[in-house]
Amino acid sequence: MPKNTRLSGCLDQIDLDFVEREATPQLLMKLSIQLHLAGLSLSNTVSFLEIFGVERARSTVHNWVHKADLQPESGRTPDHVAVDETVIRLNNEQYWLYAAVGPETNELLHTKLEPTRTNMIARTFFADLREKHDIDDAVFLVDGAPTLKDACQRHGLRFRYEKHGNRNAVERIFREIKRRTSSFSNCFSNAAADTADNWLRSFSFAWNQLI
Repeated sequence: MPKNTRLSGCLDQIDLDFVEREATPQLLMKLSIQLHLAGLSLSNTVSFLEIFGVERARSTVHNWVHKADLQPESGRTPDHVAVDETVIRLNNEQYWLYAAVGPETNELLHTKLEPTRTNMIARTFFADLREKHDIDDAVFLVDGAPTLKDACQRHGLRFRYEKHGNRNAVERIFREIKRRTSSFSNCFSNAAADTADNWLRSFSFAWNQLI
């Protein structure tokens, strides 16, 4: 599918019902949201708006992204699901990012940011994943994390250990998220955990549209 078609489809899915008295043209708002989620920093997104004679603060663009409340589409039926967890820094505190990816398509199926790593949290993540997607017949690709193995067993899901191969899909996404939060510290600086969680869901939406 041509990139311009994918971008147009992505813009169509950005709902601006939260807008009440915003003077910025909605097309520019949608483009700003998409460009930021696709990798443009808030500062550069603001500079993009200035090209069209629109002056907005970085916090304004951040609020647009947050209020749009974008979500990755549900209802996927992947044959395999790569699941992993990694540490994310938020306001100098350590959080655990859980992510599930369809390695055949590289789509992000589900993400969740948690303050710690426990068997119960992993089980809840898998329960949420099962509610969103038809994955009961899928094979789950996990590393040696005991929490992920426990969650698969708890839910009666097939799994196998895999360090590389199809699991590289989730590793690529983790690298991109960490690059974004490292390069554009304004994403997670002075942000509450639920705000960061919302950004990750929005990132998932944009990632799936542009892969």
